[in-house]
Amino acid sequence: MRVYTNTSGLVKRIDFSSNKLNGDPTEISCLVGLVSLNLSRNQLTGQITPDIGKLESLDSLDLSRNQKDGRFPASLARIDRLGFLDLSYNNLTGKIPNGTQLQSFDPTVYAGNPYEEIGPDQVSNEDDKDDQLISYGFYISMGLRFAVGFWGVCGSLIYIREWRYTYFKFLNLLNDWFYVRVVLIKWKLTDA
Repeated sequence: MRVYTNTSGLVKRIDFSSNKLNGDPTEISCLVGLVSLNLSRNQLTGQITPDIGKLESLDSLDLSRNQKDGRFPASLARIDRLGFLDLSYNNLTGKIPNGTQLQSFDPTVYAGNPYEEIGPDQVSNEDDKDDQLISYGFYISMGLRFAVGFWGVCGSLIYIREWRYTYFKFLNLLNDWFYVRVVLIKWKLTDA
């Protein structure tokens, strides 16, 4: 028989969803071996504990449909294994912490919260300036390419007489060939 003095590392999954629990479970961050935590559809209040980042093994976190308030804790970005997240329908404010997986989740994960939404094009003003420069550069280069191509062909036909005669001779031959094909097709259809 073994005596476990500290069992906090042995708890892997907690699902207390839809139990009308209330209060603020800040001690949850002591369960460092936790892989899945579901406390959805309760009446939990207070902020999400700032120590939530200690749960680095967490793969699934569902705190949806509670009465959690305050800002998104910055330590949430330290949980890099997070594959499922639902913080919807609380009263969480502020910006979503910068973290690779936190921005990749669907916006419905944060629905029902008055948070500041940051899209991929709103990350910083420097990115906006880069995007504008890229778009202006794109349009300028397209205009230059069109002008060079257009005047490269048309200018050659205007200023080099032999090319102009050859080009119009080719167009006349193409027109004659097309006319003969149409007449032959029309003649075959009327004979049939």
